[in-house]
Amino acid sequence: MRSATKFNWSNGLPQLNTHSKAKLKILESYLISYFKTLSKVPTLDEISVTIVDGFAGGGLYTDSDTGEEIKGSPLVCLDSVKLADYEINNNRVKKVNLNDDFIFNDINKEHVDSLKKILLLKEYIPNSKIQLFQSEFVTKLDEIIAFIRKKNPRNGRSIFILDQCGYTDVPTTSIAKIFSLLPCAEVILTFGVDSILNFANSNGSTNKLLNKIGLKDIPYFANMRLEELKASDKKWRQLIQSKLHKDLISACRAKYFTPFFIRNKTGHGSYWLIHMSQHPTARNVMTEVHWQNHNYSIHYGGAGINMFNEPYMIGYDPDMDIDYTNQSSLGYEFDDHAKQVSIDRLIEQLPYIIYKKDSGITFEQLFSNICNTTPATTQICRESLNQLLQYKSINIISNKGTVRRSGNAISNTDIIIPAKQKIFIY
Repeated sequence: MRSATKFNWSNGLPQLNTHSKAKLKILESYLISYFKTLSKVPTLDEISVTIVDGFAGGGLYTDSDTGEEIKGSPLVCLDSVKLADYEINNNRVKKVNLNDDFIFNDINKEHVDSLKKILLLKEYIPNSKIQLFQSEFVTKLDEIIAFIRKKNPRNGRSIFILDQCGYTDVPTTSIAKIFSLLPCAEVILTFGVDSILNFANSNGSTNKLLNKIGLKDIPYFANMRLEELKASDKKWRQLIQSKLHKDLISACRAKYFTPFFIRNKTGHGSYWLIHMSQHPTARNVMTEVHWQNHNYSIHYGGAGINMFNEPYMIGYDPDMDIDYTNQSSLGYEFDDHAKQVSIDRLIEQLPYIIYKKDSGITFEQLFSNICNTTPATTQICRESLNQLLQYKSINIISNKGTVRRSGNAISNTDIIIPAKQKIFIY
C-alpha cells in the first residue's frame, strides 16, 4: 500500500492508522461500484480489467487502535472484485464474467516477499491472474502498459492504484503516458501536498524539485511570490493547494478528476487521494463513493460549481471521526447538510450556464462541463434541476420530444432549455 520508506514488514506486521484505514475503505467501495457500474448493460458478457497496485506493500497490517489484522491494498483489490462478482451475478440470469488481472509491484524485496507469503497463506496464489514484481514503478510501467494493451487492445481498461509516500515517486509524465496509451485507464493517486508546503520557498529549490516530477516552473514558487503570499494571507496554504491541484491535473493530462483530501494526525502531513479518468461517468462513481462514505470522504473548497475558487482547509481528520469522537465539524462534508448546500448553490449557478445556450444543452453535456469543479453527483444535479423546473426557470425535453414534468427523471440525452424558449409537445 505504501512505498519502501513508510512501512517495514521484516519484524512483523506494521501498524496502520485511522487515515490510512479510511483510504482503504474508499478503495474498496470504489472498486465494487466500478464493476457494478460497468455491469449495467443487460447484454454484457464480460468485464475485462487489469488492476495495478504500484506500491503494494507487504499485504497485511495491524489496526493502531484495536490491534486487529487489516488487509492491505492487494487483498482489498482481490476481495473487492470477488464481492463485486457476487453482487453482480447473484440474481442475474445472464452471468457476467469478470476477466480480471492483478499486478502487484513494490520496490522493496522484503515487502514483496511478505506479500507473496501472505497470498500463499490465504490461498490467493498460485493464480495465473496475479503477477508480483519487485521494481521501481516507473521502470516497470512500460511493461505493465504493454501487458494491458495486449489484453485489451481497444480500450486498455485498467485501474492504477499509486499510493506513493510523498509526491516524488510518480512523475506526472508517467500518468500522462498511462492516459495517452490506455484510453479507459483510471488512476487513484496519493500526493503528499504538505510535504511540498512545509518546505516550500521561492529561491528556486522548490520549483527544481517539482520540475523533476513534471510540474514546470510554477509561478507561486518563484520571484518571492510565496513569501509575499505567506505574509499577506493567512490562508496561503489553501490558496496554493487550489492552484497546485490544477497544475498537477493538467500535467497528468486527465480530463476528469476528483480530489479527496486527508489530514494525517500522525505528523506526516496532509495529502490528497486524487481519482483521475477520461470519462465523466468514472468521475461521478468516485464522487458517489465519497457520499456513501461520508465519515471518511471530505472535499475541500466550495459546495457549488466553483469549488476551487472557494478554497479553505477541509480534510479527513481522525480526531473528528464520528466513530471515535462522536463529533463532526469539518466544514463541507458529504452529509445531508452538505447535500442541501450543494443543491442550493446549484439552483443559483446552473441557470447562468443554461441561459447561455438558447438552443439547449443535454444533461450529459451539462454535467460533463461542471463535474470537475463541484462535489455534486449526477443525482444532486437532477434534484437541483427539478427545483428549477418547479420554479418554471427551465424546461426539459426528452429526445422523443416530450416535456419532462420532473427533473429527477432526466436522462443523459434530455435537453435543458431556458423557460423563455417556446416548446412543442408531441
